[in-house]
Order: sequence, then structure tokens, then C-alpha cells
Amino acid sequence: MNTVKVSKKYQVVIPENLRDEAHIKPGDKMVVVAKHGILQYVPVRSIKETKGMIPGLDLKDLRDKTDRI
Repeated sequence: MNTVKVSKKYQVVIPENLRDEAHIKPGDKMVVVAKHGILQYVPVRSIKETKGMIPGLDLKDLRDKTDRI
């Protein structure tokens, strides 16, 4: 488990091992979700970057034809 300290400017540094694991680079955008007092930071990725993130995902019948516009 990693521990970070909040600066006087309310900034935190994401530990290097977590940045590497999540492929976070300077300038990346993040979505912050707060739920029950717990903050989650989620990197914003383009559709192209997310392709292939879930190996083995069966795309057949993933969406019903009624979902389409």
C-alpha cells in the first residue's frame, strides 16, 4: 500500500510504481469520483487507447440491436 501526503496546495504525488502500472504521464487527464468519503482517480483514455484492454472479451451479442440508434 502506498501513502501520499497532501501539500498546502492540496496536491498529491502519485507514486512512481502506480503511475507506471496505470500508464499515467504528465498532462494526462483524470476523472475523480468521490463515494462514501473515498476518492478514486481514473485516467481518461481515448477509445483507441482502450481497445484490447480486456483480452478474451466476447463481443458477440454484447449489445442488443434495440440499443442501437
